[in-house]
Amino acid sequence: MTSRINIGRPASTSYHSPDPHGFANSQPSTGYRAANPDHPLERIRAVSKQVEDAIEIYSQPLKPHLPTIGRFLIIVTFYEDALRIMTQWNDQLWYLQTHRHFYPGISHIFLLLNVITMLVASSAVIMKRYTEYAVIGLLSVVVIQGFGYGLMFDLNFFLRNLSVIGGLIMVFSETMINKKKSFAGIPSMSETDRKKYFLLAGRVLLIFLFFGFIIQGEWNIVRVFVSLIGLAACTMVAIGFKAKWSATFLVILLSVFNVLANNWWSVHSAHPQRDFLKYDFFQTLSIIGGLILLVNIGPGGLSVDEKKKTY
Repeated sequence: MTSRINIGRPASTSYHSPDPHGFANSQPSTGYRAANPDHPLERIRAVSKQVEDAIEIYSQPLKPHLPTIGRFLIIVTFYEDALRIMTQWNDQLWYLQTHRHFYPGISHIFLLLNVITMLVASSAVIMKRYTEYAVIGLLSVVVIQGFGYGLMFDLNFFLRNLSVIGGLIMVFSETMINKKKSFAGIPSMSETDRKKYFLLAGRVLLIFLFFGFIIQGEWNIVRVFVSLIGLAACTMVAIGFKAKWSATFLVILLSVFNVLANNWWSVHSAHPQRDFLKYDFFQTLSIIGGLILLVNIGPGGLSVDEKKKTY
């Protein structure tokens, strides 16, 4: 038995191995190839890493304020809408009663409920009080106004409001709390599980504004170029790949576009186009706010960025 199993030390030889167990292998594994820094993909990775580091460094002074900025931009369109209804009360009543065939009392209640809900819920979002209920109230306003004004089946309106809903879902995700209450027979999800699904929904919905930009307007070389770059950034946001970098790029792109294309302040106050430009301007600000929240809290668990951390 002892001749077949040797549990003693190995016999000493003239060659002394500093690593008798073979852990220190100076030869690289045959299945591994060192990254070539001159390869185009490696250069792209290096540049993207530098951009991410630069964004992280220069955004540090703003980082504590990003949640407040994002929330304010998301709900500013509701403040503007409430103010517009109050200042154009008679015009709003005339439109609802003449074109939408609302009864006089119903039209008054419809406008009043919209104004109260938008003002109260928007203030609650800013103050971070009862945020979940406030978001539900603002979501109901988006849907009710779509049907009330007959715009739900207008494609541009529909895509824009999907993005606004995405921004509200980002607020919902940011402030989500783990509910203690559970119901018998219904499986409960943890706060982390709920948050990652809501963040996924918010990311995907935020990019629908860009599709609205693609389908409207006249095409030219600049528009094609901007559309291709924006589409790539939107895809990165949706799948959560370099999400903070791509969201930051979209914030800059949409901000420039919003000032140049929706410059309602340059249109005469009596011009009918002014209200449409103002509406588009503040809705775009709302979507920019959702992207800012994405930059602040990250893409969540259901994203390429998060999976890369796992592996």
